Amino acid sequence: MVEIKTDMALEAMREAGRVVANALAAARAAAAVGTRLRELDAAARAVLDDAGARSPFLGYRPSFAPTPFPGVICASVNDAVAHGIPDDYRLRDGDLVSVDCGAELDGWTGDAAISFTVGTPRPADLELIAATQRALDAGIAAATVGHRVGDISHAIDAVAREAACGMPSDFGGHGIGRHMHEDPHVPNRGRPGRGFPLRHGLALAIEPMLMAGGRDKYRTDVDGWTLRTTDGSRAAHIEHTIAVTEEGPRVLTLP
Repeated sequence: MVEIKTDMALEAMREAGRVVANALAAARAAAAVGTRLRELDAAARAVLDDAGARSPFLGYRPSFAPTPFPGVICASVNDAVAHGIPDDYRLRDGDLVSVDCGAELDGWTGDAAISFTVGTPRPADLELIAATQRALDAGIAAATVGHRVGDISHAIDAVAREAACGMPSDFGGHGIGRHMHEDPHVPNRGRPGRGFPLRHGLALAIEPMLMAGGRDKYRTDVDGWTLRTTDGSRAAHIEHTIAVTEEGPRVLTLP
């Protein structure tokens, strides 16, 4: 069931979103050549703890997962598309890192992701990150009252196709509010004018995941969580929680 949020609820989600933004900023600031992924997790965890927020990632176990998720962030490196476990991997010069984080504060949730490079960037990685950001921006711009979920999906897909990038077709965005994952599902590919109608008070997490190799296929690591490109190409993942309002889309996961 889709829950339409009140303006008061959206303000509460904005506070949760602010915590997410600060946690992502802390994780990014901690990222350097030689830093372990679990150190990025610790930096984000400290922000959540200081804010009195709970992580909806820690201990999360959807039906496909063999074990509960062990971190407060997903840390996906290079050919990892999403859901990477923050472990003892040490970042190397030129790595492309995607960090996804959520926070629950006073019963409301925010969810966002960033992608960045460590050390000396590869030009192709910067182009991939830029294309992923354009896809997110296009999706957010389409999230207006009177449109439908398919308009968001189509806008993201158009940017991905123009950039000749693939996307994992069965993963995408989602409704969000009292829980991290709510209805409706927001695919990253779709037809305009189709899907759930966008109304004032609808809160969505929009999250394009672009794969540089151009293929949509991915594989799951032996850890049961990490999604990787099948051709070894790099991937980027950028996400914001937004609210559909009469004044236009409002991003809730900014600092």
